[in-house]
Parts: sequence; structure tokens; C-alpha cells
Amino acid sequence: MSFQEYLKYLTKRLVEYLDTPAVERKRRKEPREAWSTRWFGAIPMSIRLLRRK
Repeated sequence: MSFQEYLKYLTKRLVEYLDTPAVERKRRKEPREAWSTRWFGAIPMSIRLLRRK
């Protein structure tokens, strides 16, 4: 990929980003689950609950 092609790609992505309404951009950015839950499932959550009691 040449520099010009890369620059065109970046410009296209920037224009698409700026054309989308702010509300839609916020809707796309969904909250992610914690990394410990993603990697290890429900085990970290259950340990935290046991520790609180």
C-alpha cells in the first residue's frame, strides 16, 4: 500500500466518522465487560462476591 492510498483511506475514514451523528457514534461505543470476566468467565465475579460477605 502506497502512502497516497493510505492517506486516501484515512481521509475516507475521517469523513465517514465526521458525517455520522454524535448520538450514533455513542451508541456504537458499547461498554465492554471487564478483562477478567472476558478472560476467565464468571469465576472472578464469584470470588469477589464471596470476599464481600
